[in-house]
Amino acid sequence: MIERNANLIVLGIDPGYAITGYGVVAYRSNHFDCLDYGVIRTQAHDPFPERLLSINNRLERLLDQWKPDAVAVEELFFSRNTTTAIGTAQARGVAVLSGARAGLPVFEYTPMQVKLAVSGYGKADKQQVQQMVRVLLNLQDMPKPDDAADALAVAICHAHSGNRSAALARGGYQ
Repeated sequence: MIERNANLIVLGIDPGYAITGYGVVAYRSNHFDCLDYGVIRTQAHDPFPERLLSINNRLERLLDQWKPDAVAVEELFFSRNTTTAIGTAQARGVAVLSGARAGLPVFEYTPMQVKLAVSGYGKADKQQVQQMVRVLLNLQDMPKPDDAADALAVAICHAHSGNRSAALARGGYQ
């Protein structure tokens, strides 16, 4: 477990209403540590509002447990199924609201931005991104399931870009 005085702790979220991935990453002196990751699953037979409430409640517990400095949420990309897109967008709204309610800055990144920040290539495939997440976080195995690995990638993306923005505002890296 990492000590809490890391320069930046980020909760990354890969939103979904059936499965929401989350990843908590600490970033200090160009070094990453994985604090936690997993998924929030909701049951298909539960009423949709209860599913959203379940996601919210679990995210609030994670925010309370890890006390991150920022929340990073992946933006949605859908090319076909609008029914799925609408439900996922609502789950994404819950994620954004949870961070805002906690008084944290919430940042949003497109899939291409995440891929570029993690792998150096904006059109990298899922396997390449997951492999880089494993390497950057010094994990023995690929994080599973994919939703958790994606959330870790979002957190890494923010640590790369968010930390740089803060450093530039201070006049350079420390």
